[in-house]
Amino acid sequence: MLLKESREEIVKYGNKMLESNLTTGSGGNLSIYNREANLVAISPSGLPYYETRPEDIVIVNLQGEIIEGKLQPSSELNMHLIFYKNRPDVNAVMHTHSVFATTISCLNEEIPAVHYLVAFGGNKIPCADYATYGTQELAENAWQSMGSKYQVGLLANHGLLAVANDMSAAFNSAEEIEFAAELYYRTRAIGEPVILNESEMDLMQEKFKTYGQVQKNQKVE
Repeated sequence: MLLKESREEIVKYGNKMLESNLTTGSGGNLSIYNREANLVAISPSGLPYYETRPEDIVIVNLQGEIIEGKLQPSSELNMHLIFYKNRPDVNAVMHTHSVFATTISCLNEEIPAVHYLVAFGGNKIPCADYATYGTQELAENAWQSMGSKYQVGLLANHGLLAVANDMSAAFNSAEEIEFAAELYYRTRAIGEPVILNESEMDLMQEKFKTYGQVQKNQKVE
């Protein structure tokens, strides 16, 4: 079985997406790029996460050709591949249908720096123009919106996309931005949120590079 560890990780994080209310059923998709093998492991199309087994994960090359697997890969395969082809820092992609991020996307609006945790995705969270799901147009819109600058973006009237060096980081970013999206929704419901300035958000992004166990004496409060 090719990319056994990546397959197992996709199954694990597919279930974590459900447990964390980042999606429902078979909504969204996720993949891992193994640069050494030059192959991508991606969730299959339309199969509920709680039913997915490692052998159901599809292995493709960067041209989207199936190398191993009996099922069809996610319909959003092109959206994953466009980031692997163009960003050497990206080895994992997670697409969710989380409620609050998707709510903002249905306004076709970005999420501004309403909270410093927005810095997990960038100085803000941009929103890509709408395109039909599963199309090359949607992949290109996502890439145009996020490019090399953002780790997280919204897809208009659709959901959220998170890219990272590994799946753990992609999942963490998706969770944090869903939290920020809920804050933005709630603050707009009762007033006008105060937005952090760009220099503060630049600082936050630098601090997050060493956040966690890299420097044990540093924590976010």
